Amino acid sequence: MPPCALYLVTPPLSAANARRIAEAFAEALAAAPVASALVRIARQAAGDAKAIAAPFVDAATAADCAALVEDPRLAARIGADGAHVAGAGAALADALASLKPERIVGAGGLMSRHEAMTAGEKGADYVMFGEPFAAPPMAFDALLERVAWWAELFKTPCVAYAQSLDAAEALARAGADFVAVDRAIWDAASPAEAARRIRHIIEARGAHIV
Repeated sequence: MPPCALYLVTPPLSAANARRIAEAFAEALAAAPVASALVRIARQAAGDAKAIAAPFVDAATAADCAALVEDPRLAARIGADGAHVAGAGAALADALASLKPERIVGAGGLMSRHEAMTAGEKGADYVMFGEPFAAPPMAFDALLERVAWWAELFKTPCVAYAQSLDAAEALARAGADFVAVDRAIWDAASPAEAARRIRHIIEARGAHIV
């Protein structure tokens, strides 16, 4: 299998935490190749979304990392590379209509195999499984099974959300095209070292890690 790529997910950003997370984000981007990043805005900070997200989008662009946000309208306003939306219904259809083909549209919060297949059939650029912020928690064994099933049958890339280094390794081995991480980076003493470690683990796809 080709190497698995790294996908960063920020916590919900507000004026209170955006500067700290932006510094960690820059460290991670400088330390290891990151394919994509989802820049999330806290609900209470929606009025400042453009100002909060713009530095992350600029840093991602400079690092050749695709920057996505959860609001398709914000993506267009700040020049982000695309949007990540929940479900395979109207929100996805609207995002595809407004952003494609110039920008990326990813789908998460997919509650079933059928919903995932619907998102792929509609034209989502990727599907994400296991993210706790968009759907009820999925047992890890079920997440592994979902990723392996998707990887075997479908061409649309799959992003798998990992809550630990061990989970990242297992999900990469199961066939995920991207492994999404969040707190493993933002809570690390060294975001740069955490990014390097995770990148090494997922690129190896389960090979022995020295």
